[in-house]
Amino acid sequence: MSAFVELHEVTHVYGGGETAPAVDGLSLKIREGEFAAIVGPSGCGKSTMMKLATGLQRPRRGTVIVAGQEVTQPIKITGMAFQNPVMLPWRTTLRNLLLPLEIVEPHRSRLRANKSDYVARAEALLAKVGLEGMGQKFPWQLSGGMQQRASLCRSLIHEPKLLMLDEPFGALDAFTREELWCVIRDLHAERGITVILVTHDLREAVFLADRVFCMSARPGRIIAEREIDFPRPRDLDITYTPEFASVVHELRGHIRTAREAA
Repeated sequence: MSAFVELHEVTHVYGGGETAPAVDGLSLKIREGEFAAIVGPSGCGKSTMMKLATGLQRPRRGTVIVAGQEVTQPIKITGMAFQNPVMLPWRTTLRNLLLPLEIVEPHRSRLRANKSDYVARAEALLAKVGLEGMGQKFPWQLSGGMQQRASLCRSLIHEPKLLMLDEPFGALDAFTREELWCVIRDLHAERGITVILVTHDLREAVFLADRVFCMSARPGRIIAEREIDFPRPRDLDITYTPEFASVVHELRGHIRTAREAA
């Protein structure tokens, strides 16, 4: 399977370049259709990697390639979801979902003429994540978990080829978090898109990912890569097995080593 996202010897410095690099010599390849997780100590450059891969930041040195093209500007084939759902409070949930279509071409040019089709797409996504009939609710009428489900729908509404998830479940309680693991597991299985998940939760990474990349302390680089070979589809019961715990423990050891080397 070919590389869909590739960072080759990437170094990035914020500001005027006088500060230490956020990442230095960062290289990784993520296959098309793969679910990859990025873990590491706080401040190691995980979110910087995500910004570089989507063109929101340009590297000082090195090359970023997505879908066979060098990234020189923000790319349009990406959907993104964050820890904070960032729902506009004056728009209904449905209209929040449609927001990317008002911005991203070619949907922007087609939205007015094909609005009923796009609304049907949005409502189908909401139903898929357990929010059927909630499109006319405002964000403040939804729980935190429901808002995060809606945020995932919004990140998928324009049918991206690459989905970037930056700590999307970090602010939720444990039960809701695990429910949403299953939601994103099923969405990935159904759509087969490439997913990059940045997380501090090692259980989350092992449950969801095909491969987990561990980053060093700042300046970030990849220090370990772990294939997760548990068969799919994975049920939450697997998280209580000794085999699962062993992989989590192994990854925790890599992060402990990265912290001690800082």
